[in-house]
Amino acid sequence: MNSLDIRIACAFGLEGILKKELVRQGHGIENTTNGAVCIKGSYKDAFLLNMNLRTANRVLIKITEGKAATFDELFDFVYSVEWKDFLPKDAKFDVQKITSVSSALFSLRDCQSIIKKAAVEKMKASYRTSLIPESGAYFPLEVRIKNDIAEIYLNTSGESLDKRGYRLNKGVSPLNETLAAGIALISGYTGKCEFADFMCGSGTIAIEAAMIASDMPPGLGRSFAMEQWKALPEGEIALLRQQAREKIRRPNYRILASDIDYTAVRNTEQNAQRCAVADYIALQKMDMRQFRSKAARGIIVTNPPYGERLGDKKEAELLYSDMRKVMENLPGWELNVITANPEFQRCYGRKADKNRKLYNGNMLSYLYSYKA
Repeated sequence: MNSLDIRIACAFGLEGILKKELVRQGHGIENTTNGAVCIKGSYKDAFLLNMNLRTANRVLIKITEGKAATFDELFDFVYSVEWKDFLPKDAKFDVQKITSVSSALFSLRDCQSIIKKAAVEKMKASYRTSLIPESGAYFPLEVRIKNDIAEIYLNTSGESLDKRGYRLNKGVSPLNETLAAGIALISGYTGKCEFADFMCGSGTIAIEAAMIASDMPPGLGRSFAMEQWKALPEGEIALLRQQAREKIRRPNYRILASDIDYTAVRNTEQNAQRCAVADYIALQKMDMRQFRSKAARGIIVTNPPYGERLGDKKEAELLYSDMRKVMENLPGWELNVITANPEFQRCYGRKADKNRKLYNGNMLSYLYSYKA
């Protein structure tokens, strides 16, 4: 199918940067909604999106949509789908994720059960069999019900794309990988200047920056659900991965990562090794207040401690103030800070040039950007 409706899901606040990624990769944008960008494409496109997109959470292929205001309507709608066009006779499938907004159907568990039952009954009729063995490849489904309209999708990604596979060692309150990549891209980083995270935690920001600078696809080290489906000719996925590996290059500028905590530095080193970017990152144990650089230009992206407890909060606010003193000695550098603390600007002592809301999981955070 060369004209599939593809929905790429992302974290709220990253729609704009995801859209830019898609345009750079040659895709036309059909629609943009909260938490998603929609395009047209093929199964090959879906695989490449899974492998190459840095800010996407899932790549979904739309199967159909229809009215579903009652359980009977939902069953009839699902039964009307030509499931044999999407699922082989032995497909293992279930509704992996379902949401319902402003709709009469609100019991998600009941909806999941009805959808599965209707799909199985239709497949039995289509394949003229009394049993669907579910012994083959896994096809995860996603269903969105809004205003009594149900949309059904195939999840080509499987596990969320922020699960790159390299981060086994995590620090305190880490950013997920797609958000870390997103804020690096929002900062304007392209690998053409120095980059630093002077409170690197588990190293996610620096590692994502290293992948950006080296043109390393974020999904190169993991697999996707659609790889089991035989949706592409045999050998094509291996060829696409090999072509991607051949484009990886060593960054021209340094990527600096440091933290005052030895455990954080060790975790960063191990995570970077798993991602195969350890050689691209200059790593050291260092207090943020000691950070210096002779480079005329650079970008800092960091996720400082929030300080939820009273004592920690006061220490964190002092850290924000000291951060400005560090930046005063870096006249050509830009600073990008993501934090859940809405008082950051006051503590830093200067209003940000740009301020945007982002979500780290379910936590509302703020990205404060200071130009050089």
